[in-house]
Amino acid sequence: MSPISDLVPVRVRRARPCPLPHPPLRSDDGTHQLAIKTSRIMSALFFSSFDVTRQAFYRSGLAAAIVNLKPIVPGHVLVIPTRVVPRFADLEQDELASLMASVQHVGRVIERVYGADGLTIACQDGKAAGQTVPHLHFHLLPRKIQGDAFARNDDVYPALERFEGGLVDNLRRVPQPLQVDADEDRKPRTLEDMEKEALWLKTFFDPVEGS
Repeated sequence: MSPISDLVPVRVRRARPCPLPHPPLRSDDGTHQLAIKTSRIMSALFFSSFDVTRQAFYRSGLAAAIVNLKPIVPGHVLVIPTRVVPRFADLEQDELASLMASVQHVGRVIERVYGADGLTIACQDGKAAGQTVPHLHFHLLPRKIQGDAFARNDDVYPALERFEGGLVDNLRRVPQPLQVDADEDRKPRTLEDMEKEALWLKTFFDPVEGS
């Protein structure tokens, strides 16, 4: 054996940590606040003043996704910041990063699960733009080349306007079924129906995301 003095020192390289799928929640001094993040994930979720905890199927960091009472198309969901933030400009930088990463991630999963070919992603930012609930939200609608719900692609936008116009009333009347016009094709669902869909959608996300 060679004497210890003949051994060549070897520099040990530290392994790089695996990147997180979403930006970690940080405090002002930049340290990770995993305990806080976990507690927020497990806490009740509100969309404006409405408790939508049982409608939620995805949570990550500072954003969440919920199913709808009267989806425009199968798989029509909303992605929201977990804090009640009225306008897009009101988001903090960490909320913005988490929200947009969640829109991308949820959209990718929803498109695959519902066998779609694309997505309509829409946000009415402010009352002048048609926003009726003072809590920022993105609509994600799976779209198909063949067999789409709208014969003309642009017909989805008037449907979104009608949906947004009735959103507050819909939220107020959950879990009771809504009374709808006779010519209304989209029938309202019960809270149990929405919870069933949310539980099903959770299975397509990691356990922490679906908490």
